[in-house]
Amino acid sequence: MLQSFKMALKSIWGNKMRSFLTMLGIIIGVASVIILVSLVNGQMSYMTEQFTSMGTNQINVNVTNLSSRSVTVDQMYQFYEDNKNLFSQMTPKVSLSATLKNGTESLTNTTVSGVSEEYLDMKDQTLDSGRFLQYSDVLSRQKVCVAGYYVAWELYGGAEKAIGQTIKINGYAYQIIGVVSRQDEDELKAGGSDDVLYLPYSSAAKLNNTADINSYVFATADMDHSVEAKEAINSFLYGIFKDEDLYRINAMSELLNSLNSMMSMMSMMLGGIAGISLLVAGVGVMNIMLVSVTERTREIGIRKALGAKKRNIMQQFVIEAAVTSSLGGVVGILVGSVATTIIGSAMGMNATPTPGAVMVSFSVSVGIGLLFGYMPARRAADLNPIDALRSE
Repeated sequence: MLQSFKMALKSIWGNKMRSFLTMLGIIIGVASVIILVSLVNGQMSYMTEQFTSMGTNQINVNVTNLSSRSVTVDQMYQFYEDNKNLFSQMTPKVSLSATLKNGTESLTNTTVSGVSEEYLDMKDQTLDSGRFLQYSDVLSRQKVCVAGYYVAWELYGGAEKAIGQTIKINGYAYQIIGVVSRQDEDELKAGGSDDVLYLPYSSAAKLNNTADINSYVFATADMDHSVEAKEAINSFLYGIFKDEDLYRINAMSELLNSLNSMMSMMSMMLGGIAGISLLVAGVGVMNIMLVSVTERTREIGIRKALGAKKRNIMQQFVIEAAVTSSLGGVVGILVGSVATTIIGSAMGMNATPTPGAVMVSFSVSVGIGLLFGYMPARRAADLNPIDALRSE
């Protein structure tokens, strides 16, 4: 075995250019698999982080209140209190399309939401300055609000400077009582995660000129019971509306699971497409090994005449094919790893070679060497020693 390995290396080194061209297909195939799979996994990690920041334990509920069938905030809170074993937090939510102004400065892309005093904890966020909304603010419809970091900097020049200042929301004056800590460490931008404003949902409903609140957010007490929690909400709302078309329940954990399944399928599909190049490379290995057998027919005849057995000849050529594809696999791993890091950085995401992609692509490359090296090796082993010796 060791002797066959040494002979394989000697043969590869003796035909450097031919060996490199044979390996090139393996190198491209292995690198392609690693790059594509790693980039998909990097994108999946990024999207998972985005979902996590939105709260994977959250369930969003939207209802369509009718004059004959409707659900009130008090009813939703009573349901929440009756199911504390399933839910840790709950807040009504009112979305506003608003223009924010401070003097001549204005913002039009800010996400303005009416929420309860529990919303900050639900989002797992902290305050940079001031305080968050309190139950008393909601109860008395106080004209107070909590600004995102971008809003504070853009309109007032800093978080501390914004505290106590007046901001106009669609022309109505509100006092800023707090500033949320910065969420996006890379940049502050309009429409980003820091371009937000929170006010009491009771005040937001008044701004919207509506008495009905149609959106609620629940936080599950345990991620493992998210399906049970969703079913409880569904049962409660169906008992009121008697029509599933009048409400919608979306569990973030289910959306994340669906996303992960789709991305995993895409990763496998792209890996399979890239793997086709490995199959093509295997044909190249087989062709080169057939050429090698033809060139070394006389050498095979001499070895057989000196007592080499059939299995020895097969072993020599199979090992040579496996070593060729293995070396190509190693180079492909290095090329794929470097390329993945460079491409990931260029695309602005953290893409690193995944151990699974590396192991699978390398194993396939070695397997292809063994598989496609078998036929040339079998042909060499079946040569008649007398005919082989007479070969020129």
